[in-house]
Amino acid sequence: MLELLRIRDLALIEDAEIEFSAGMNVLTGETGAGKSFILRAIDFLTGQKMRPDMVRPGKKQALVEALFINPEGDEFIVRRVLSAETGRSRVYVNDKLSSQGTIKDMGASMILHTSQHAQQKLLQPAYQCTILDTFLDDISLPEKKDAVLNELRGLLAKKNEIKSRSASLLEKKDFLEFQRTEIEKVSPYPGEEDELLKKKNTLRQQEDAGKCIQNAMDIMRGAPDLTGCLSALSAEMERVCDLFPDYEKDRENVIEFKHFLDELAGKLRAQPLDFDSDESIDDIEERLYDLSKLKRKLGRNLDQIVDLQKEIQENLDFLDSCSLELAQIEKKEKELVNQLTEILETLTSAREVAAKRLTDSVVKELKGLGFSEHVQVKFDFQPHELYPGLNEMRGRLMWIPNPGQSAQPLDKIASGGELSRFLLAITGLQGESEKPTLIFDEVDSGIGGHTLNRVGEKMQELADRQQLIVITHWPQLAKLAKRHFLIHKGVVNKETFTTCRQLNNAEVETELSRMAGVE
Repeated sequence: MLELLRIRDLALIEDAEIEFSAGMNVLTGETGAGKSFILRAIDFLTGQKMRPDMVRPGKKQALVEALFINPEGDEFIVRRVLSAETGRSRVYVNDKLSSQGTIKDMGASMILHTSQHAQQKLLQPAYQCTILDTFLDDISLPEKKDAVLNELRGLLAKKNEIKSRSASLLEKKDFLEFQRTEIEKVSPYPGEEDELLKKKNTLRQQEDAGKCIQNAMDIMRGAPDLTGCLSALSAEMERVCDLFPDYEKDRENVIEFKHFLDELAGKLRAQPLDFDSDESIDDIEERLYDLSKLKRKLGRNLDQIVDLQKEIQENLDFLDSCSLELAQIEKKEKELVNQLTEILETLTSAREVAAKRLTDSVVKELKGLGFSEHVQVKFDFQPHELYPGLNEMRGRLMWIPNPGQSAQPLDKIASGGELSRFLLAITGLQGESEKPTLIFDEVDSGIGGHTLNRVGEKMQELADRQQLIVITHWPQLAKLAKRHFLIHKGVVNKETFTTCRQLNNAEVETELSRMAGVE
């Protein structure tokens, strides 16, 4: 039961608080006053999306919150806030941050919403079958069927993918093996070319350094009088210094230079000229040539060739293993088909039982809503192929409004008023067990007179067992409400506002008169 609804800054509603009662609650007002905003707020609170432009102009966010009471008497406060800037919303249940999925699940059990849109859905065979499934003794059967079917479809998609890929690879298997052979002849590895070029450059530098050292040693060995000349020069400089002491520094430089040349000659002789390398420049050049030839042959750079080698091996391995994988898939496929067959057999039987129980109840409800005493309703089961040779029997709602007519689907002969009463009958039956709040949005459209009175009686019957929120333009229905709320749109200081307030007895009479067109 929805006990209290609070709406703030949603569309034209600045701040509205509605305290609903048990039984029937009615919302009335002129067309365009904003009654739909109330229902949009409830939908939003039970998990439906809402556009950010529904936030009142000039406001940063809209807030909708409500107090629910479940059949066990437990209270739940649900709050949802919509941001005008981002369009995102936050959900709180009992002041704790929650998720949209949570309130959807809650809303599904606590609110059952009918509308003119629901009337159109009622014409769809798929929706009619969904309604039938809500009356199954085991309501988990459709979910079990969908779970197995989805797994089977996923398996079939994988099977088709494997077959398609293997067929494509088989066409170019010879070429793949040729490429693999050519690559294996050379066996490149990632970064090998750069590594070889670096080694080649290093060896060239080492070779040049060796030649320089050899040349320096040759010069030293090719000038045997250089050391002797320096020794003689040193002796003569001693005699010069005896005569001219100012040349002492020069004599020392000559001696120091002679020592330097002696040390240099020793270092050059000690320098190794054979550098440690596993490869020669010729070996490297030959390897680089092989790599270059492979690149030209395959039209790719070396890194791409390494990747290609992995890809080719994966594809050839796939071809080797796909037969085994297909055999495993086909074995699993048979298992799932057997499971699905058993579920469909059980589901078909369950649907036939539920269809008989549902149609008997619907006929009873329709007779109470002004249909002919001879009205008949049944489900026509038609096969829907899920898998080759495996059909699901889906029920389509058929009816015979008058004797002598053949059974036809609802969309062929049902008028708007008849659809409204069909929806009312089925909704009442759907909510019979869990007793959620029933919301009727102009379900009385297209009916009037005696039929309208029958609809009112049915709604009163429903209101005796559970809460109803009804939007109507008919005073005959509005007068049955336990609480009556008026939705009004007005302009204050050049701003438009939609307000909602509960009417007292006198105000209810005034509103009923307005609805009836009585001044």
